[in-house]
Amino acid sequence: MNTIEVEGLSRTFNGKPVVNELTFTVQEGEIFGFLGPNGAGKTTTIRMLTGQIHPTNGRASIAGFDIVHQRQQLKCCIGVVFEEQNLYERFNGWENLAFSASLYGVDSKRVAEVLEQVGLRERAKDRVQKYSNGMRQRVVIARAVLHKPRVLFLDEPTRGLDPIAAREIRLMITGLVDQGMTVFLTTHYMEEAEHLCRQVAFINQGRIVALDTPDRLKASYGKRGINLTLLDGTHVYIPFDEMKNGERLGELAASGRILTAHSAEASLEDVFVQLTGRRLAE
Repeated sequence: MNTIEVEGLSRTFNGKPVVNELTFTVQEGEIFGFLGPNGAGKTTTIRMLTGQIHPTNGRASIAGFDIVHQRQQLKCCIGVVFEEQNLYERFNGWENLAFSASLYGVDSKRVAEVLEQVGLRERAKDRVQKYSNGMRQRVVIARAVLHKPRVLFLDEPTRGLDPIAAREIRLMITGLVDQGMTVFLTTHYMEEAEHLCRQVAFINQGRIVALDTPDRLKASYGKRGINLTLLDGTHVYIPFDEMKNGERLGELAASGRILTAHSAEASLEDVFVQLTGRRLAE
């Protein structure tokens, strides 16, 4: 079942196309990676899909609700986490969430549930200004899931976090998906997308230039072979599709000169650079 359906979605500003005819679907319970460099159209796409701005052309639905004509119903089934945290610094964790719960019409018992879920129950009474950046991000995600949305939009959720805090956020995301939530994720970290996402879309200059699973993208654009490091420090690449190299590999193995051997498949970032000529962080 598709939870997100997008067809020909476009948006122009002052006559200039920023998002250009996007078409894709996201299945229920899936983490969908939406990857591209700064200015590629990622945030504009999220703003359209969450009903904050109208598309110039095309259509899309989230959990069956049209993003233009059913915006009130849409708000009830989505949660959104933008890069800016926008927390009340002088409130404690509980008060931040309780205030948001009142806006959603959610019972305060739910606040305790999400604090437990994000591992902040013991720090709930501390002011947010005393929280680490990773703790603040957990509060932001907790706030976005108070009303148990079917779809969660995450815009750079681990940016600026240390490795331990980032790992905790990734574990939170997979935990939410295990409970049936669908996640639409933008990130500058290719390894994060490769680890988390069932599908990834590469967007560049407002257009999707590739859409598939990480494994299929790497297989399609990467090399088929083995990278060897020999004991003397020499690096050797042997393609799989040249039969004569089977003998060469056997000779090297028999000689005992091989220190390490690794498959030569492309990384997800390698694929992106091949398709766009740019790196993700640009």
